[in-house]
Amino acid sequence: MLFIAEQAGQPVACSLIAVDDAAAHAGREPVAWGRYWGALARVDSLHFEACYHQPIEWCLAHGITRFEGGAQGEHKMARALLPVTTRSAHWLAHPAFASAVQDFLAREDAGMAHYMNHLRQRTPFKADAHLPEPGDNMQGHAGPAAISSPPKDGFHTR
Repeated sequence: MLFIAEQAGQPVACSLIAVDDAAAHAGREPVAWGRYWGALARVDSLHFEACYHQPIEWCLAHGITRFEGGAQGEHKMARALLPVTTRSAHWLAHPAFASAVQDFLAREDAGMAHYMNHLRQRTPFKADAHLPEPGDNMQGHAGPAAISSPPKDGFHTR
C-alpha cells in the first residue's frame, strides 16, 4: 500500500507498507510491515503521519491488527509502537572473523536485554496492559492510541 503526501496538489512525500493479505487464508494473523519512506521536502510531523498514522488507520479499517513499524527508534514509543527484539542470521566464511562477530553478539545480546527492560518500564500504556516480552513476535499493535489528528499546514495523504 502506497501513501502519498501532497501539498497544493503536488506529491511531496510517500511511504510504502507491505501487507501479508494471504495470512488470513493460511490461518495466520494478517500483518503489515512499514515503512519505506521518501520526501522531497522537510515537513514537521509528516514522517510519522505518512509512515505510521495513516498506515495504522488503514490497517484498522481493513481488519489488520498487527503493524510492524520497523526496527530501531525508542521515539516510536510516543506513537504507541513498542520496541521488541529483532533477530538476524549470519554466516561468515572466515573463522577468525566469525568468532569475533560471535563474541560481539554475545555482549550485544546482554546489552540489548538490559536496554529492552529499561524501555519496557517506560511504556506509554497503562500498567495492566500486555507488553511485548523478549521473544514476542510483534513490533507494535495498531490501536486507537496510535492514530493522531490530521496533519496541519495543508498536507494530507491519499
